[in-house]
Amino acid sequence: MSEYPDAADAAGPDLPTTLEGFLASVERRAFRFAELGLRHRDDALDAVQDAMTKMLGYRDRPPGEWTPLFWTVLRSRIIDVQRRRTFRLGWLGDARMPDGEEIDWADDGPDPSRNHDGREAWERLTAVLRQLPRRQREAFTLRVLEEFDVPTTARIMGCGEGSVKTHLFRAREALQKHLEEFR
Repeated sequence: MSEYPDAADAAGPDLPTTLEGFLASVERRAFRFAELGLRHRDDALDAVQDAMTKMLGYRDRPPGEWTPLFWTVLRSRIIDVQRRRTFRLGWLGDARMPDGEEIDWADDGPDPSRNHDGREAWERLTAVLRQLPRRQREAFTLRVLEEFDVPTTARIMGCGEGSVKTHLFRAREALQKHLEEFR
């Protein structure tokens, strides 16, 4: 019996039959998810690549298990990077350029997910999502942007279905407050 009994239903009817096909189908969404969590393009690319590499070890698992397994692996990798970054930055103290100016840690490079017509709305949404607590951001991203059902989201996040619903409600409430002008 599968660890995820309804994983095939959660993944949808168009489930790829090869792991390579599956990874190709999720790469852009995974990058967006990682970039929202890490706020840095290179770290997001590394996290997605690490998660995809780890998935190669699960090649023999049934295709119905790949979706929740991949998102769980990616989420864990993002948390690891965040923890490592917090530890590293804690040791840096007051990080300044040689001329005394503060270092800008933001990556302003081009982002493929923002190359669509609603660029301004997307930038505003990501700015507000970044302000949300991590669990609310994950619940919103997985349920709304990635369109996973509640049980799959709960498995990915490692919590109960009620917690997913609570985090999602709070995230939507905060987003609604901050995005009034886009109604």
